[in-house]
Amino acid sequence: MDTGIVAFCLVFVVLAGAGMLLFNRGSMHKQLSTAINPTAKKASMLSSIQQSGFSVSSVVKQFERVLPRSEKETGVVQQRLIRAGYRKDTAVKIFYGTKVFVPLSLAVLVFISGFASDGGFMLYIGALGLGFLAPDFWLGHQIKKRQARLRRSLPDVLDLLVVCIEAGLSLDQATIRTTHELNYAHPAISDELSMVVLEQRAGRPRTEAWKHLAERTDVDNLRNLVTVLVQSEQFGTSIAKTLRTHSDTLRTQRIQKVEEMAAKTTVKLIFPLVLFIFPSLFVVVLGPAFIMMQESFKEFFNH
Repeated sequence: MDTGIVAFCLVFVVLAGAGMLLFNRGSMHKQLSTAINPTAKKASMLSSIQQSGFSVSSVVKQFERVLPRSEKETGVVQQRLIRAGYRKDTAVKIFYGTKVFVPLSLAVLVFISGFASDGGFMLYIGALGLGFLAPDFWLGHQIKKRQARLRRSLPDVLDLLVVCIEAGLSLDQATIRTTHELNYAHPAISDELSMVVLEQRAGRPRTEAWKHLAERTDVDNLRNLVTVLVQSEQFGTSIAKTLRTHSDTLRTQRIQKVEEMAAKTTVKLIFPLVLFIFPSLFVVVLGPAFIMMQESFKEFFNH
């Protein structure tokens, strides 16, 4: 009798466990996958947040309607954003949203920190002004950084273009090949060249596409390159020889700029020498002599 009851209980437990596995197989599979790969849970949470539409940019964009702006001002800001590498339509809205969001955040931070508890109304004015100008300074810094990357990568681009053209490719095919090859080494110049390729595929002439590259980046070296390419196409000269000569010129200019910066270091070292090194030397060299003179004067006046 006892054996039958035990066997019945075992069969019931097995059947119940099998039923739970069948009905809850999806949830158990998710738990096992989460235990094996913890990053999958984070990815699913991130995707759910993205699907819900919550992001910092969506919050910031709600503030962009506060500032009045004209079409001319918006065009200038959009051009600056493009030079910094931000080409999406929402970049302008996010930029104007930050010009409202950042000042309010700084004012709230000043209020919470208690710096303005003694009636420091000027601190709030300074926080609002600094927050309003901070996005402009940040955008200018991003533009300078990107232009510096474009200048550094341009000689490598020219060398690869020369190799592709001498291998038998046309300038358009060489540009496409250079864009793919330099995608990881120089992503900034590769992004700009991909825009040139897209404009040419859309039916725009080659000369206009390269001129738009110079206007879009506002880099003097790229302007010179576009001028050289346009003149080479107009006069029928060899593009490979022209690019090779231009590449050698850019490398020579880079060496001269480095030498100029090295020559300026002697003048720039004067300020740290006068402000930091000379006072410490005076303390070390003249300090013991000053102490001895002080003790000598004490003994002299005591007598």
